[in-house]
Amino acid sequence: MPTIAFPTETRRRLIALLHAERCSCVIANGGQTRIFRQRGINDLFRLLHEEPELLDGAFVADKVVGKGAAALMILGGVRGVHADVMSTGARELFAASGVEAACDLEVPHIVNRAHTGWCPVETLCRDCRSAEECLEPIRNFIHTVS
Repeated sequence: MPTIAFPTETRRRLIALLHAERCSCVIANGGQTRIFRQRGINDLFRLLHEEPELLDGAFVADKVVGKGAAALMILGGVRGVHADVMSTGARELFAASGVEAACDLEVPHIVNRAHTGWCPVETLCRDCRSAEECLEPIRNFIHTVS
């Protein structure tokens, strides 16, 4: 696994900022730190297509990371991730892609907002073997719900 360009203290500060701001994720790259508040994968999908330079080489502190979010981060070139909650599928995808990933709690899958089943994006990406395979189902999902 590659060595992360973000020292432990920097990662701790970004994780603390995630919780203090009660946001969905914090992304740091090149001396820039940005806070995002949209739910789900919306911010990551938008960044991948509109501001890919922010993701390339970044460290991300996120509340919940499922396989779809992991795929978008991998495709964006993220180098390190910390999640409060991460699905096993996301962890495995990060490991296969050489992205350093850590979490406070690993779960078999991410649940939907109503807690009645799987997250829809986690379901779409369940059988995908790579980040690239996840992109088309995610794109279709984003365009369907927007």
